[in-house]
Amino acid sequence: MKIVVADKFERVGLDGLAAIGCNVTNAPETPADGLAAVVNDARAEVLVVRSKKVTALSIEGMRGVRLIIRAGAGYDNIDLNAATAAGIAVANCPGMNAVAVAELAIGHLINLDRRIPEQTIAAREGKWDKKEFGRTGTGGARGLKGSTLGVVGCGAIGRAVIKRALAFEMRVIAWSRSITKDHAKDLGAEWGGNDTPALHTLASVCDAISIHLPGASDTKHLIGREFLSKMKPGAYLVNTSRGSVIDEAALRDAMVSKGIRAGLDVFENQPAEPQGAWTCQTAKLSGVSITHHSGAGTEQAQNAVAEEVVRIVRVLKETGTIENRVN
Repeated sequence: MKIVVADKFERVGLDGLAAIGCNVTNAPETPADGLAAVVNDARAEVLVVRSKKVTALSIEGMRGVRLIIRAGAGYDNIDLNAATAAGIAVANCPGMNAVAVAELAIGHLINLDRRIPEQTIAAREGKWDKKEFGRTGTGGARGLKGSTLGVVGCGAIGRAVIKRALAFEMRVIAWSRSITKDHAKDLGAEWGGNDTPALHTLASVCDAISIHLPGASDTKHLIGREFLSKMKPGAYLVNTSRGSVIDEAALRDAMVSKGIRAGLDVFENQPAEPQGAWTCQTAKLSGVSITHHSGAGTEQAQNAVAEEVVRIVRVLKETGTIENRVN
């Protein structure tokens, strides 16, 4: 089986594909608009991507591709409708990076409470300010123990966040469109409901909220002005899911007017390429903790994703079955 890997991919994955008899073209520098040409030149049946956008135009130009594998959980960088129309299956690797993203979400919570980025910046600028950064209460650190965390979205990542928040002795309220009271109880959390009114109620009672939802039409700006208006002044909001879930302009207004602190790994208008110039208006505000969509960027997580890609290809070769199919 011939495979094109069009993004950076761990050696364990490349070696694993070769070990099961695949002919692998490793082309991580392929531009998004060059995917079809690379796939066609290699006569590939499978395309593996991580963050690269697979557009309708690229898909329409591919010949012989049976499967596109997203080496990660989210797949909003792949035009699902175009793939379906072309008869190409799309599969993902859910849950493999859950621990890594959960660790970053907890890191943002700690950053927001203890203002670690701001303390580091002050030190780099030659300032010592124990008076400012050692104060407590409004504007200072409150401590996570005993505070209430709302977890919005209870898939593998949300569940991993709940587990870690409980270890910090936080009270956790879980909201998801599919969660039940019994499921929440099994997770060690309180049930926060499964509809929009319940989501807004959750916003009003939580000291911190962590978002773990897919990017989709029904989640776009779900965290918008109404939700933000319900949040407690000075509350913490963490998003390590997709930038489209939050109305970022509304968030900036809430940060200024209500002192909301935001820990963000994803953004509405983040660059599509892994490196480049970027102006982020939200990053200019105080009370913010910023990372560069690096939630899944740990060695442990990427090796697990690579091994899952190999498993999906192995099953396809041996049985013709496409596991983790999303279309």
